[in-house]
Amino acid sequence: MIFKTPSLLSGFIIILILSSCAVSPPKKPNDICSIFLEKRSWYKAAIKSSKRWKIPLEVNMAFILQESSYIQGAKPERTKFLGFIPWKRKSSAYGYAQALDGTWERYKKEAKKTFAYRRNFDDSIDFIAWYNNLSHKKIGIPRDNARLLYLAYHEGQGGYKKGSYRNKPWLTDVATTVQNNANRYKSQFNSCKNKLRNPFYYLFKKA
Repeated sequence: MIFKTPSLLSGFIIILILSSCAVSPPKKPNDICSIFLEKRSWYKAAIKSSKRWKIPLEVNMAFILQESSYIQGAKPERTKFLGFIPWKRKSSAYGYAQALDGTWERYKKEAKKTFAYRRNFDDSIDFIAWYNNLSHKKIGIPRDNARLLYLAYHEGQGGYKKGSYRNKPWLTDVATTVQNNANRYKSQFNSCKNKLRNPFYYLFKKA
């Protein structure tokens, strides 16, 4: 007689582990101070990636807000077969940064992060900062120009150089939104960065 209970139990344990690893989006995604006060590990990751790749943290955070709204397992919508049957997804984009499979593999190799995971916030914001730094070095986009960096992020650096975004007014509008969000995040961060630097502030802040 073969007992299947252990395998069922193992499956249940795996589901519990995966559930426990799920990270909820911040309560106030449009307020960077609120985000970092709620999630101190995100603050540390944002600072670290900004220093490593020399891209302002408000730019990188604005990218994540636009790409996934801080949803850990975000994926593109599925296309529709015959107009109504859910079909394949539009791309392999996944996670906080909506990174494509090929670009993510390149990042892991070049950034020496073999075990980087797209559902991990630390890895995702580092990926965005890495890519923005590439856009700065390869095509000369200023490190703090969120609008142009986003166009290169969306179209790829080759597409940006060819001006593929010029025929996409909806994309230029989105890029402007990213710039506006980065500007707002910068202003907010300047108002709370001294508090955030103080580790004791987290111990005594109001819930």
